[in-house]
Amino acid sequence: MHTFEAFGNRNYRLLWPANFFAYTCRWMQLTLLGWLVLELTDSPFLVALVGFFGMLPLLILGMVGGVLADRVSKHRILIMTQVVSCAGACAMALLLQTGAIRFWHAYVVMGCTGVGWALDMPSRRSAIHDLVGRERMTNAIAMDSVGMQASRMIGPALAGALITTVDVVGGYVVVSAIYVVAIILISAVSLPLTNQSRLGSSNILRNLMEGFRYVRRDNALVTTVLVTILMNLLLFPYVQLIPVIARDVLQIGPGLMGTLLAAEGLGALFGAMSVASMGVIRFHGRLYIGGSMLGLVMLLCFSIVRWYYAALPVLFVLGFGTSGFSTMQSTLVMLRAREEMRGRALGVISLAIGAGPIGALMIGAIASMSSAPFAIGLDAALGIVSLSVVALLMPSLWRQPMVPDEPVPNVD
Repeated sequence: MHTFEAFGNRNYRLLWPANFFAYTCRWMQLTLLGWLVLELTDSPFLVALVGFFGMLPLLILGMVGGVLADRVSKHRILIMTQVVSCAGACAMALLLQTGAIRFWHAYVVMGCTGVGWALDMPSRRSAIHDLVGRERMTNAIAMDSVGMQASRMIGPALAGALITTVDVVGGYVVVSAIYVVAIILISAVSLPLTNQSRLGSSNILRNLMEGFRYVRRDNALVTTVLVTILMNLLLFPYVQLIPVIARDVLQIGPGLMGTLLAAEGLGALFGAMSVASMGVIRFHGRLYIGGSMLGLVMLLCFSIVRWYYAALPVLFVLGFGTSGFSTMQSTLVMLRAREEMRGRALGVISLAIGAGPIGALMIGAIASMSSAPFAIGLDAALGIVSLSVVALLMPSLWRQPMVPDEPVPNVD
């Protein structure tokens, strides 16, 4: 079956669950720490700072991660970043168990996780290309996105259930154990040798600038980056306010809060599976733009919902839409970029994802001055308008077919 074509590669079968467990831990921590900070501070703004510190490293180190993916062993990067994240989770469990926890500890732990995310994301995605090749890359990325979207469903739901049954400390014990499993699986992956050595003596700053210049000269890549910025600035920060929406608007506890986030993950899972089952895709940009717009429209709907059982289907459709964005984001970059520039092009995407912490600050500040639903609705409206303008002024991404065997433009 074409849907599972990438799993014919043994190493991909090991990398996929390792990625899935890493993604699950990230979503579990966002849920656990968001609820913890809300209970300790009762401040929407301080809750939003959990997401801010989790994504701030992407803004600072995103391009560095891309350069590292082109310069050094991706396998080593993946192992080391997971070890650091696991150490942070263990430290958090110890602080919770001893009662020494303070709300700012949540920011430190999310910062450590964010550093790992920033440094390993380009390596994680480019390693998929190294394992399966260009022909199967779209399917492999789509299946990896299936794992990512499944983690958005399972991670929050599991975290909410653990908060209800064994408190946040029990949740962090589970997170630490999952990280250990991820490290074991990544260690078993055998990545093929690539031409990273040609960058070994190059200047890192020059590599960074080369990545910027390479992306800037390709209109499709520029549009991909702009849409990434808009989505991380105006759509995804709503997740930071879910604990506030759950407790103060929908009047539900942590268990149902986890289910609320799981609804979005379930929709995203269905969406990613649909993309993986499509076979040959010519207009990747249309899925990317269309899915982004659907997600923003449903976010606007979510901002006006006041009933828990109405919020569930809205978030399901929102997740279905954003799966088009997340599945196509890395695929578009890897289809366009030459092999020796792939890591740096993905590093630019990581930098664009770094708009997330700015969005978290914005939505947290607006929610503190007005209300969480108003802040979410304002972001959604701005996102719809901004995405429409980008799609109209830069149509090359969604008008131009892009198939795996297409010649990649030389922009040197």
